[in-house]
Amino acid sequence: MYGPFGFSPDALAQEAMNVQAKLRAGLETLHEVDDVTYGATAREEVWRDGKVALYRFRGERTPTAKVPLLISYALVNRPYMVDLQSDKSIVRGLLERGEDVYVLDWGYPDRSDRYLELEDYIQRFLGGAVDYLRGQYRLDAVNVLGICQGGAFALCYSALNPKKVRNLVTMVTPVDFHVGDNMLANWVRGVDVDTFVDTLGNVPADVMNWTYLTLKPWRLFVQKYVGMVDILDNKQALEDFLRMEKWIFDSPDQAGEAFRQFAKQFYQANGFVNGGISIGGRPVDLAHVDMPVLNIFAEQDHLVPPASSRALKGLVGSDDYSELSFRGGHIGIYVSSRAQREVPEAIHQWLAQRSS
Repeated sequence: MYGPFGFSPDALAQEAMNVQAKLRAGLETLHEVDDVTYGATAREEVWRDGKVALYRFRGERTPTAKVPLLISYALVNRPYMVDLQSDKSIVRGLLERGEDVYVLDWGYPDRSDRYLELEDYIQRFLGGAVDYLRGQYRLDAVNVLGICQGGAFALCYSALNPKKVRNLVTMVTPVDFHVGDNMLANWVRGVDVDTFVDTLGNVPADVMNWTYLTLKPWRLFVQKYVGMVDILDNKQALEDFLRMEKWIFDSPDQAGEAFRQFAKQFYQANGFVNGGISIGGRPVDLAHVDMPVLNIFAEQDHLVPPASSRALKGLVGSDDYSELSFRGGHIGIYVSSRAQREVPEAIHQWLAQRSS
């Protein structure tokens, strides 16, 4: 006999018993769970400007690539997502294939950074790291991998300094901020950014996190925690879950002026498409991005819809433009098993074909 929702009393009773068993096992598992840490790969700091540091990652083999690869991540989350753990590390995958990998860490802005502008992040910090590598390797140009907002920064830098970037890889990078299915961009267009920043100064990380979580409230507020019950008796799976939660909520505040400029010029004015982006008084024109470009996007990305990234094809000046469509979401492109197989290999092969 089944109830109005198609479940028999016996099935419901069995499900309740299963949940109770998981919860009991969870009490034991939680005592065994270690303090989760991030980072699977040895690294060393090689350059610093204030709170911003450049790290070189050391793999188990000596790099065979002659040109270093600099990773520029977004400001809104910590860059250790690219090296989260041993079996979820884009960095490790690149190192295993012989790439020489560096990651720029933007640090945690505080009140003293309130007036940092996009020029500081793009020309001073990203540009400073590029110039350091150019000097160390005695090269005119280096390879750059820009991820999400860090990809937008990399595009700006490449447009302003095309002779310093040899090959450019963009990954889940927003370009057209006014595509119809970009809920985040639609929200930001309705914000009085000047009043927002003038009132808050730096934008608190909690405000940013709340915004991203409410883009998928059922999935991110309810479903994932209900699903957590199923792994309470699995120490490794629970540690992986907690490691991801730690990354999600380990977000820096946003420097007020840089946030103001990015929100107004990119989200509201759609400056890559319409023009009008100015970095330190210099206009950004993607037609000046004339080096080889590999653009990687995720098919189920709710933060950067594929159409937003695909718009890059019609804007760059490069005659060597390639796209890679990844079956997954904005986070899956870093941590899924598919990503570990496909993404580092695609980047490495693309760079290797242009190594001469």
